[in-house]
Amino acid sequence: MEEVFFYDTLRQGLWLAVVISAPMLAVALIAGMTVGLFQALTSIQEMTLTFVPKVGAMIGVFWISMGFMTESLVSFFQDQLIPLIAQGF
Repeated sequence: MEEVFFYDTLRQGLWLAVVISAPMLAVALIAGMTVGLFQALTSIQEMTLTFVPKVGAMIGVFWISMGFMTESLVSFFQDQLIPLIAQGF
């Protein structure tokens, strides 16, 4: 396998990982900032108050975007990796 094909496939795989994880990470960031602001304004320093809303929001986004994530990964494997393996690269 030439280095160009290897690095190009690796680059596409890493970009796919970024695209798939971006919605969950963005929601975790927004939920964390919102809860942190709420805690700063009310002087409530409860540890579970930061954890539970973030996890709940991430589970919700994961549930909504699960089809997109699966479709993206299956498409990447069928279009990129399986042909490379079948060609013997």
